[in-house]
Amino acid sequence: MIITYLACFMALFFAMNIGASGAAASISVAYGSGAISSKRKALIICGIAIFLGAVIGGSEVVKTIGEGLIPKSFLSPKVVLIILSSAAMSLFFANLIGIPLSTSEITVGSVVGAGVAFHALYITNILWIVLFWILVPGFSFILALFLGKIIKRLENRFPQILTQKYQRIVAYILIIVGFFEAFSAGMNNVANAIGPLVGADLISISFGIFIGGIFISIGAMFLGGKVLQTNGKKITKFSLQEGVAISGTGAFLVILSSIFGLPVPLTQVTSTAIMGIGVSQDGFSILRKQIINKILKVWIVSPIFSLVISYGLVKFFVQSDIYTVVVLAIVCISTLGTISLIKTIREDSRATYEQGGGI
Repeated sequence: MIITYLACFMALFFAMNIGASGAAASISVAYGSGAISSKRKALIICGIAIFLGAVIGGSEVVKTIGEGLIPKSFLSPKVVLIILSSAAMSLFFANLIGIPLSTSEITVGSVVGAGVAFHALYITNILWIVLFWILVPGFSFILALFLGKIIKRLENRFPQILTQKYQRIVAYILIIVGFFEAFSAGMNNVANAIGPLVGADLISISFGIFIGGIFISIGAMFLGGKVLQTNGKKITKFSLQEGVAISGTGAFLVILSSIFGLPVPLTQVTSTAIMGIGVSQDGFSILRKQIINKILKVWIVSPIFSLVISYGLVKFFVQSDIYTVVVLAIVCISTLGTISLIKTIREDSRATYEQGGGI
């Protein structure tokens, strides 16, 4: 019984962090562009939209996370606690290094890690999800690039849309679109927190999406200010029209994916939309920037990272397989040591070339 309570507590804690770190950013385009002038108003709008999205449309993705990745028979309270803890640890690690991370990816990775430990996975479903992790952000990039080109042509052909009168109308449109982007975040992200609980039959879907929606909303409204401020400042270089394109692309694709029960990375969808707008402005040279490469690497590593943590915890706490845990620890230490050694060798080589000397 204690483990069940701990699992429920971890789910709600994870939900608040989802709201604070990822969901709150869904309204940042509207806030950063000036369409919503007050941070508090932006967070309140975001919280309301997230809650409505979770309650109205979150059930299909919950079913996928709770039932579509591994057999329900393996989802005991202890395993659920491990899955949620692994996802929370991965999210915490990403927050420490300041990289936007998809909670959908780390949650799926945690569930799959438990499934690997039990040799029980729905491989076909997982492959479909991974495929859409690639296709949806890719389509987001293409769609935003296309919309960015159209916006630029319209601004050149009809310069009157840049006047204050029309910009006020566009600002209201952006607020509405931002609301639906936050709505899509609630639809897709509530499953990450309560899907494992539903899969283990610890709570019902209806109660799960209700309570999960409340805590994601609370996390966004009361803890999301810093993320909102950071993301808002980063997107101020975009016009209101381009903001509508970015938020509209994210909202459309994530809502569509949620209807079909696909957990997709909202962060990736929004980031690739921003990249698409950037390419429409400055060309493909923007894709060579180091921060984009860093984000892409973390997108690949994050689900694997949570998978390994979940796998190791199941092996240790559920199956009491200490030898496997020791091997995992050795592999991780060896990998980190190798990376550090390569970095040191490169720094030494660079120093030698710059100083023009040797031993």
